[in-house]
Amino acid sequence: MKEISITNIKGIKIGHAQNKEGGTGCTVILCENGAYAGVDVRGGGPASRETELLKPINMIEQIHAVMLSGGSAYGLDAASGAMQYLEERGKGFDVQVGYVPIVCGASLFDLVIGDPKCRPDKQMGYEACQNASEATLLEGNVGAGTGATVGKFLGPERMMKGGLGTYAVQIGKLQVGAIVAVNALGDIIDIDSGKRLAGILNKDYKSIGNTEEIMYAQYDENRNVFNGNTTIGCIVTNAILTKSQANKLASIAQNGLARAIRPVHTMADGDTVFTLATSEVEVLPDAVGALAAEVMARAINRAILKAEAAYGLKAACDFYK
Repeated sequence: MKEISITNIKGIKIGHAQNKEGGTGCTVILCENGAYAGVDVRGGGPASRETELLKPINMIEQIHAVMLSGGSAYGLDAASGAMQYLEERGKGFDVQVGYVPIVCGASLFDLVIGDPKCRPDKQMGYEACQNASEATLLEGNVGAGTGATVGKFLGPERMMKGGLGTYAVQIGKLQVGAIVAVNALGDIIDIDSGKRLAGILNKDYKSIGNTEEIMYAQYDENRNVFNGNTTIGCIVTNAILTKSQANKLASIAQNGLARAIRPVHTMADGDTVFTLATSEVEVLPDAVGALAAEVMARAINRAILKAEAAYGLKAACDFYK
């Protein structure tokens, strides 16, 4: 197994666009020639687009892009920019009178960062598509990770900076990668050592606390747990998968979130994982699933380790080099 760039996967281009001052952004994964797709939504508060059509019982087999964005439900508008970009290039389903690209998406809540009125829109989504390429990606405070934060059970005062990360591997001809914007209510765990990389700050603001222990101690309090979190991501692979298998792969990849985030899939998160399969390599689906969980967990760790202090918030780099 060797580490590769996620953009080494043929047929995939990824681009970011962001407004640093506004504290938000978006990231597009383009598969202009189509890819078999699936989705799994585990969090209790998702903001998503075109997820219903990915169910195996529905007609659409392939999609042309996934848009990950900030801005809460407002940020779903960024996908319209991807639709325009693809339509202009004749990409999508030919409906005789034109082309209809299928763009799925999910948004995270970052409105408490920067300017709450600044949200990813159609123009920003189009810009992300213009920036999309096969080059090695920037990570951390970029794209959908621009305003991402973690460790929010006690409110914005004790949270830390989240971000966007990727991780991909190749075994023989098989390639599997993950891209994820980490904006969790919970803490982020190093999957190798078990230590907390980022999360809720202790009262001294000099060390990282334990959200689960705080939750247990306050189990009988009707706390507003800062309803706007969500980790959103996508597994990209060159494996040959059916639509049903792509959906199952997205479900298995959620195990990567469970390895790296504690607690995860809460009522205040909208945790959503997509799958894109470009159909080049015959595979054992369970092998791809095991790899998907692994690369997703490592992409989450990278998102946190690549994040930088911003908007008055500390980042993991303030505690670990």
